[in-house]
Amino acid sequence: MKYPIIAYGDPVLRKKATAIEPDEYPHIKELVENMFETMYAARGVGLAAPQVGMSMRLFVVDATPFDDDEPELKDFKKAFINATILEETGEEWGFNEGCLSIPDIREDVYRKPVVRMSYYDADWKHHEETFKGMAARVIQHEYDHIEGKLFTDKLSPLRKRLIEKKLNDISKGMVDVDYKMKFPNIKKGR
Repeated sequence: MKYPIIAYGDPVLRKKATAIEPDEYPHIKELVENMFETMYAARGVGLAAPQVGMSMRLFVVDATPFDDDEPELKDFKKAFINATILEETGEEWGFNEGCLSIPDIREDVYRKPVVRMSYYDADWKHHEETFKGMAARVIQHEYDHIEGKLFTDKLSPLRKRLIEKKLNDISKGMVDVDYKMKFPNIKKGR
């Protein structure tokens, strides 16, 4: 099942998501698969639960599209439940990021190249792993979502001012996308 992706401006994207317990979500595997399906339909490499309107600490990533540059990312597909960043290390590097909730805006964002995470997978198995390069970047971007942050928060005040109109237009549904979205500020009727 494909969910509509929540657009910039919706309060759910700014709320720190809550941890979940196994007994609260007995169908977590189905939810994870639906999130992957939604992400693939929108041609994304990551999707967090707040982006589909659920304020829970869950996100999915598939960094396989970057395997030409980083062969170790072939078949890199994971779900992260109740994730916590334990450590971020290395010299920050820039990369042009985008977001399914903020279509048609891409900006250079600086992040650390190595991240150590604690998380549960869809089988509720605990992991503590270190990720590098593009995998780390995608994970950090999605982790920001469950913390109520967006990649635009990492931009300079000048860059934010330059894209402010575009962001407001997105929240009003004034953007062309080929995947289903839910816009917070669409005026009902005329």
